[in-house]
Amino acid sequence: MAQAIGMSLHAFTGGVILPSRVRRILEAAGHEIRLGWPGPGGRVAVWGRSAPARRGEWIAARSGAGLVRIEDAFIRSVKPGYNGDPTIGLMIDAQGGVHFDASSPSALEQLLATHPLDGATLEQRARDGIARLIAADLSKYNAHDPRLQVPEPGYVLVIDQVRGDAGIRFGGADERTFRQMLNAALDENPGARVVIKTHPETTTGQRLGHFGRGSVGGRVSLLEDPVSPWALLKGAQSVYTVSSQLGFEAILAGHRPRVFGQPFYAGWGLSEDAQPIPRRGRALERTQLFAGAMLLAPTWYDPCRDRICDFETAIDHMEAEARAFREDRFGHVAVGMRMWKRAPLQRIFGASRRLRFADKPAPAVLRAQREGRDIAVWASKEPEGLAAEAARAGVRMRRLEDGFLRSRGLGAELTPALSLVSDDLGIYYDPRQESRLERLVTEPGPPGAEARAQRLMRALIATGLSKYNTGAATVPPLPEGYRILVPGQVEDDVSLRLGGAAIRRNLDLLRRTRAENPDAVILYKPHPDVEAGLREGAVPRDAALEHADMVLERTDPAALLTRVDAVWTMTSAMGFEALIRGCAVTCLGTPFYAGWGLTRDLGPVPERRRAARPSLAKLVHAALIAYPRYFDPVSGLPCAPEVVVERLASGTVPETGRVNRGLARMQGVFASYAHLWR
Repeated sequence: MAQAIGMSLHAFTGGVILPSRVRRILEAAGHEIRLGWPGPGGRVAVWGRSAPARRGEWIAARSGAGLVRIEDAFIRSVKPGYNGDPTIGLMIDAQGGVHFDASSPSALEQLLATHPLDGATLEQRARDGIARLIAADLSKYNAHDPRLQVPEPGYVLVIDQVRGDAGIRFGGADERTFRQMLNAALDENPGARVVIKTHPETTTGQRLGHFGRGSVGGRVSLLEDPVSPWALLKGAQSVYTVSSQLGFEAILAGHRPRVFGQPFYAGWGLSEDAQPIPRRGRALERTQLFAGAMLLAPTWYDPCRDRICDFETAIDHMEAEARAFREDRFGHVAVGMRMWKRAPLQRIFGASRRLRFADKPAPAVLRAQREGRDIAVWASKEPEGLAAEAARAGVRMRRLEDGFLRSRGLGAELTPALSLVSDDLGIYYDPRQESRLERLVTEPGPPGAEARAQRLMRALIATGLSKYNTGAATVPPLPEGYRILVPGQVEDDVSLRLGGAAIRRNLDLLRRTRAENPDAVILYKPHPDVEAGLREGAVPRDAALEHADMVLERTDPAALLTRVDAVWTMTSAMGFEALIRGCAVTCLGTPFYAGWGLTRDLGPVPERRRAARPSLAKLVHAALIAYPRYFDPVSGLPCAPEVVVERLASGTVPETGRVNRGLARMQGVFASYAHLWR
């Protein structure tokens, strides 16, 4: 809120002083937190309408200071605050009001009543924001499980709240209001099923609600499961609420809820109000209500970059946190993970429930079944029979692999990854079966997905980032002509074994490229793992130069792609990076980016890919935004890909230690003798 910028705030309540995130958001927004008695021109900050806030109110009245009330914004965290989850946004009311207190106008109410709330950009942001929350299944709290089933559609939804909630008391309601609401739902919908949705905090036993098992019977049922609020609203024929935020979300979902209290979203012509608020006479569109309550009023915070941000950036982060929690909440038994990977994997996948490691399939599946966990396996090291054994036991399995924007340093040098994929269907480099990436490419993306992908592509090009970012040498002068880049690969890599088609050796790739392009300038770039002596696939220089015009050793791949016209590859990720930079790409194998109409495909293409013709931006959104999970090495939090791009570009990524590099060298030595035991 504009009037809340740059204030000196005297804090006397723990809600403002103690939570470090609240204090940090206030400081990042330019506010100075002070202790001690305020002067007449000072301001006293209190948390909402809590009992401790009364002390601050008294101090403000005695000192003549102004009063500032602070509350959580309408998107808060994954789990409720009592779990220790910090908030991602605040409502800072410099008028001394608070959005849930209808006794006097709050700053939010004044904004909704007086701000134009128009303009094409704001309206588009609001439309996209609503649709994005629904697509990402985000609400105020996000510990719900989108996989849980909601009742059969056609029910009347009655929303319960916790007893003693300030939003009830200051919203003109009490316990009797809840009984009136339920009676109205029954009377106004004869014969219809009535579903009472409990508050998440009552399900966990933290607090009591107004309806319990004694309230059910006949056509009334109680829903205590942590289901998706958006799925629940989608199946409802009508919605009844007192002052719950779910009533606000009902409006966003297209309902006209019956409202029995006086919450911030009542009185704007978008609800049927049992207690009208005469001073709220303006009729709003739902996009205007959203724009005021979500885009303009809150102070949003980016915990990775430690700065105030806009709504969209906050949602980028909340998507990452919610996805990590939902995928990891039940825990994983990780199978066959190398020792050096275990600590990084624990940080990324073990935040909700610590990973358990196992070396053999049978004990891993047994433990996962007993403890309600998933199986997590490094895809290229998957033991034979593991998938079948997990399926027989009814245990979900996820295949893990590096993402396409991996690190500053080689995987073979044991550099921890900043992005990993977690695939519950297959794995991106195995074209024999559908992967989660393929499904993301073919399914509709969230609103604004392609625009976000375009911005990400521009950032990658501008910063010169690629998969490993090893700090390789710049590009030397190149011969004039039609330049074709041939990227070498690790020849024993599983992506070649599963998707390499007939050609799986670097020398054969060079030979085929020259045969079909006799007049082109062919540039061969060995794979960095091979150059470092860590993996198989070396081509003697003289043999390479029989088909290539130049061998570009230890050359920056991103810079090189800006200097060539085309790329010929088997399955290299450089083909994908080439597409991003506008190069023509010919595939002799079947990488994840082949078969969609964006490449020239000389290898076999799965028939299931031929039906979809995504744009490049759609493919990029799927591959770089929706499919991988990213980990911020600075904050230690799940993050959006844009954060990793900034970390890699700025160099704020911890380097691999000498121990890891030494282990990598030993690994390379053993790999060079692999033919002796294969």
